[in-house]
Amino acid sequence: MMKFVVLALFVAAAYGCGVPTFPPVVTKVVGGHDVVPNSWPWQISLQYNRNGEWRHTCGGTLISDQWVLTAAHCISDREYRVAMGKHNLIETEQAAVFMAPANIIVHEKWNPLFIRNDIALIKLESPVTFTDTIMAACLPPAGFILPHNNSCFVTGWGRLYTGGPIADILQQALLPVVDHATCSKSDWWGFQVKDTMVCAGGDGVVSGCNGDSGGPLNCQNATGAWEVHGIVSFGSGLSCNFPKKPTVFTQVSSYSDWISSKMVAY
Repeated sequence: MMKFVVLALFVAAAYGCGVPTFPPVVTKVVGGHDVVPNSWPWQISLQYNRNGEWRHTCGGTLISDQWVLTAAHCISDREYRVAMGKHNLIETEQAAVFMAPANIIVHEKWNPLFIRNDIALIKLESPVTFTDTIMAACLPPAGFILPHNNSCFVTGWGRLYTGGPIADILQQALLPVVDHATCSKSDWWGFQVKDTMVCAGGDGVVSGCNGDSGGPLNCQNATGAWEVHGIVSFGSGLSCNFPKKPTVFTQVSSYSDWISSKMVAY
């Protein structure tokens, strides 16, 4: 047991969290585009088995060597696997690792009608080995609130545009944060947005889209490490990039205690 603990500490020290071996290009260009391969190494593809064929359904974030953070609305009565180290979903990639869940924990107060507590954890069947292409994102401090207009990036294999195809190659898009006071205005999201959520985007040009659900809102902290501040939850049903209807994320810092308690309990 002691050898295992020492090895785990060595791996953590070697890779840490939120600092990719292949840094992403973080220009201020608005619009989705292909990512630098493996530059978001905590991004996972949650896949389900449909008649023997594995299909992408949601994104997620690796937050330790055995835990994935995703959205509650991504989980249903299906057989799932977690794909890590992926860049192109339709190609066979040597760096990819596929693993079944040991447990899936959906928030006890998940409310699909009003989209409340849209958060879930997946425990992998065994710890994954961190490499240059697979590592964990950092978690933000409990209760941390992102400032208005803070530059963050959404990543995922969601639809390239409203009604369009699912992306083959992982995409990233710059989404400036919209503070709660703005996002909860009546001509924005109004009462639908709670203080346990964070909004980003809403310029009518770029946003998250179907298939991005469960994936991370990546924001860089003062030390340069990337933290997962949001889990893609919902957006406009009219369009993937409707003005004043930014993508709404479950705010990870509001669920720090819940995340910690489940990781200890399971």
